[in-house]
Amino acid sequence: MQTNPVLPSLADCIQLMDQYGMLGNIRHHSLVVARLAEQLQAGLAAVAPDRPQADRHLVISGALLHDIAKTPCLGSDRDHAKAGAEICRQHGYPEIAAIVEQHVLLWDYDPLRYRNGHFTAREIVYYADKRVRHNVVVNLDERLEYILEHYGKNNPNRRELIRENFNKCLTLEQHLFHWLPFGPEELGRF
Repeated sequence: MQTNPVLPSLADCIQLMDQYGMLGNIRHHSLVVARLAEQLQAGLAAVAPDRPQADRHLVISGALLHDIAKTPCLGSDRDHAKAGAEICRQHGYPEIAAIVEQHVLLWDYDPLRYRNGHFTAREIVYYADKRVRHNVVVNLDERLEYILEHYGKNNPNRRELIRENFNKCLTLEQHLFHWLPFGPEELGRF
């Protein structure tokens, strides 16, 4: 028997942002990612209500907390996705931890499932995050350019890994928008 996961409320998410000293710009980024993730989840639910859907509350909470460890990890070599997942687990939110842990690199990449219109909260938040540079909705090419510039560190191996990750994101985007009632250029227009 599957039980419903314990998820943080909006107030809990804000409290955790405060507790972990989330900088204002990172908080703003997280709010925009949450808005996009909610738009994606709602669009998928509207066009295929008979298909299994990612839980709306899980998507929004995961998006709000995806960068919970970004501020504490600034200036270090710590992986903010892993550190953030640990924070979420410590607070009793393992389902949120799974989203946070995969918001940079998606491990559960499954194009066959995407072709069938099945997307998890992890994939929705992962994609939404890739569409937001700071607090501005951008296309994937613009976001890739930014990430290569800021995280590629002139390291050819690192830059290649970033490109491979974005190729997965491009495939995910194609499948998502096959099922959505709007195009990628309309994401974020509220």
